Amino acid sequence: MPSLLLLSLGHGAVPAFLADHARPDRAPADRPLTIGYVPDAARADAAAPWAVAERDRVAALGHAVVDVRLTGATAPDVASALDGVDALYVAGGNTFALLDALRSSGADAVVTERVRAGLPYVGSSAGSIVAGPSAEPATLMDDPAEAPGLTDRRGLGLTDAVVVPHADGKLPPYPLELIGRTLDRYGSDHELVPLCDDEALLITGPGWKVVASA
Repeated sequence: MPSLLLLSLGHGAVPAFLADHARPDRAPADRPLTIGYVPDAARADAAAPWAVAERDRVAALGHAVVDVRLTGATAPDVASALDGVDALYVAGGNTFALLDALRSSGADAVVTERVRAGLPYVGSSAGSIVAGPSAEPATLMDDPAEAPGLTDRRGLGLTDAVVVPHADGKLPPYPLELIGRTLDRYGSDHELVPLCDDEALLITGPGWKVVASA
């Protein structure tokens, strides 16, 4: 059964999730975990302060962090990289750039297979959106032009829910008016789950639940 934690922004729920789902049978309690960090949603601006800050927040959890770059990689490259990690963290940025990197590398199939086989998945913002069945609801929030060759907006399909992050409108690029238009336009066609920045979607069996993640 897949184990996923889909964040909007806050990382408060991550330590318990990793302790509960990455530790058993994968790593002794006396050594840090190894987290595979996928940065490709920020490939257009990898040095941006927000992108650097996100990786720093993951490193501050106290585990080893290794980059798993998808852009320019092949499916065997990604499979080999995932062999060495205890959990996968898919970072935020542009949803369509991330989906393009997943699809063009063949990592979409590799990641889906590994997560369904038990590799814990933590997504943040764009990384949360692509875990669902479709990235189409992100069209108003992120610019599809960052991935001009992407024609298939299907997500990884690890859950039936499509996360709408930053739903409290506190981040300037995502005002409440934009969130409202997203929910209105796509809510009839998709199972949308709006998340405030101190919330996360936890999926560890049938169904899902929203948990605190300040």
